[in-house]
Formats: sequence, structure tokens, C-alpha cells
Amino acid sequence: QVQLVESGGGLVQAGGSLRLSCVVSGRTFSSFAMGWFRQVPGKEREFVADITWNGSSTHVADVVRGRFTISRDNAKNTVYLQMNNLKPEDTAVYYCAADSTPGRLVSHYSGFDYWGQGTQVTVSS
Repeated sequence: QVQLVESGGGLVQAGGSLRLSCVVSGRTFSSFAMGWFRQVPGKEREFVADITWNGSSTHVADVVRGRFTISRDNAKNTVYLQMNNLKPEDTAVYYCAADSTPGRLVSHYSGFDYWGQGTQVTVSS
């Protein structure tokens, strides 16, 4: 079955950087568009960024644009989220997700079929 495993979360001071990784197994990685979402307790899962199967198109949420970058390496079955200039309000559990329609950017959690277990990102002030 399809599995997504995130890594790279942790505790960082405001202004710092982290890079999240998500490795996909169980199906051809290039058959998926990929996305990153985040969630804090009591709130809906929030879109962060997504990317088409070949990386030719990306969409980044306004709230993180200019600070976060999504990319992928199909040879490594991995999608990345580079997070720079982190702010305390970026604190959340970050999830990667796979969309079985590889050429679209749906940019909403309802469009994704498979999910990782999440990785905690905590930004201290």
C-alpha cells in the first residue's frame, strides 16, 4: 500500500530554518501530485503548498509565500518543504499528502488521497 513518511521537524527559534522531507513508497512517485498541510489543535487542516508530478507547477499559500518552498526529487521518491524565516505562528504538525491526479494543483485537503503521520514543528519566540 502507499506509505508516506515525513521527517525533519523539530524545535527552532524564530527566524530559523527547517527542511521537511517526505518519502513515498508503494506506488510510482511520479503518479502523484504532492502537497504539504499543517494543523494545530482545534483548527482545520491548512494548506501550505503543492506541486505537480514533474515539479513544473507549484502553489504556495499566501501566509507562507516568500518563506516556504516546495520541491521534489522523483529519483528519490521524496518531496521537500524548505521553511525559512520561521515564525511562532508556523508552529503546527506538518503533513505531506499525495494526490492521485498528478497534473493538478487542488490546494485543499479534500483533494488528497494519502497522508503521512505528521511531523511536529515548533517555533519559539
